[in-house]
Amino acid sequence: MALGAALLLAACAAGPNTAAGTPGPDGDVAGFWLGLWHGLIAVVTFVISLFTDSVSVYEVHNDGGWYDFGFVLGLLLSLGSGGGGAAARRRR
Repeated sequence: MALGAALLLAACAAGPNTAAGTPGPDGDVAGFWLGLWHGLIAVVTFVISLFTDSVSVYEVHNDGGWYDFGFVLGLLLSLGSGGGGAAARRRR
């Protein structure tokens, strides 16, 4: 059972991004602001990517952690997880 769990977890582990830090076809490396934008439009981009091979959800030519942070922040903002529900008061 432990071996099965280890194999399952290892199969889900992300591999290295060999394109990180290298410019894309347009000559730019995506940073925080582009990551934020990509996170904001991720839901729409995902739907479009189901029907075409020329659109992908995540830019692999990025600068690493700052792009990832912007992407996750944009994704949280677009899905409405700004924390407003945690601050809501209960009415009696």
